[in-house]
Amino acid sequence: MKYDFDTPVNRRGTASLKWEVGEKELPMWVADMDFETAPEIKEAMMKRAEHGVFGYSVIPDEWYEAYVGWWKDRHGFRMEKDWLIFCTGVIPAISSMVRKLTTPAEKVVIQTPVYHIFFNSILNNGRQVLESPLHYDGREYEIDFSDLEEKLSDPQTSLMILCNPHNPTGNLWNKETLLRIGELCEKHHVIVVSDEIHCDLTDPGCEYTPFASVSKACRENSVTCIAPTKAFNIAGLQTAAVVIPNEQLRHKVWRGLNTDEVAEPNAFAIGAAEAAFTQGGGWLYELRKYIKQNRETAIAFIEENIPGIKPVTSHATYLMWLDCSRLTDDAAKLAELVREKTGLYLSAGNLFGGNGAGFLRMNLACPKSVLMDGLNRLQEGASAWKAF
Repeated sequence: MKYDFDTPVNRRGTASLKWEVGEKELPMWVADMDFETAPEIKEAMMKRAEHGVFGYSVIPDEWYEAYVGWWKDRHGFRMEKDWLIFCTGVIPAISSMVRKLTTPAEKVVIQTPVYHIFFNSILNNGRQVLESPLHYDGREYEIDFSDLEEKLSDPQTSLMILCNPHNPTGNLWNKETLLRIGELCEKHHVIVVSDEIHCDLTDPGCEYTPFASVSKACRENSVTCIAPTKAFNIAGLQTAAVVIPNEQLRHKVWRGLNTDEVAEPNAFAIGAAEAAFTQGGGWLYELRKYIKQNRETAIAFIEENIPGIKPVTSHATYLMWLDCSRLTDDAAKLAELVREKTGLYLSAGNLFGGNGAGFLRMNLACPKSVLMDGLNRLQEGASAWKAF
């Protein structure tokens, strides 16, 4: 393997959100990786830093070309340069679109359990969350289309936030599923905002389908949020993009992003994205293999040693959704006890809505030695819970 994913990186004392924890605690909660980013990105950042002047930045043609080329070559989706707008992050963009594309008290549909910050983007802006719970069969999740259409047909529903691939379940929505979502949203005049930030973090051999690539209805009635930040572990550089093929919708989104002042890059945001999408392919290929190995290791360990917990089937993201319903119907209490007894810090599923109260979310994007430490702590915590 050309790149080193085995050597732990000490992130303590670096003002890391993830690692601002107790000395003996192990954080495996928030979705950032414990790997150094691709050397090609580091080199680009060092070259930019050596220049020594960090004034206001513009968005050059090379940034657009990097995005267009990556999506065409890797995902078979041809974007036009004019469809792309820079933004500082996917969540700032989603919050901006909630404000710009809906009016106060209108409803926004989300498919729960889902990334919990979606709730914040909706509620903090005076709109209503309308959950369409995913159906769980004890092994994996699927969309309840009867419920989804009922929620989309509500006259107060004006927006749907789609998570593709899905966080936290790791679902890869196929073309037929996305087509059906697009047809329902067009039928009921509901705009789709598709968060596709995890799209490059799929198992080797498993590819995601861009929502806007599926049909004309999907393309013309959607905004897609994309970024190199999850796949290349550069979230702190605040670099992302939105893709809007429909000209009228694009103008509204552009106006909202600029009004909210989240459409201007910092001095490192452009170069990082360019380096990721033009030079980072080899690193990402090896990363995906490593994460898949970590997932397989975790599944085998849990199945053999922690009978009360069951991993949900997943082929995307580096997050594992753990079914703890045989232990508890309140994962927040379980997560609290596990952290107290073992120092392992996981995300409680209660935050994600739907049936999340019976689940924990575990971040697998770390060296194998760290993963094994976390799994042993999880086993210890599950035993402590049973004895509690």
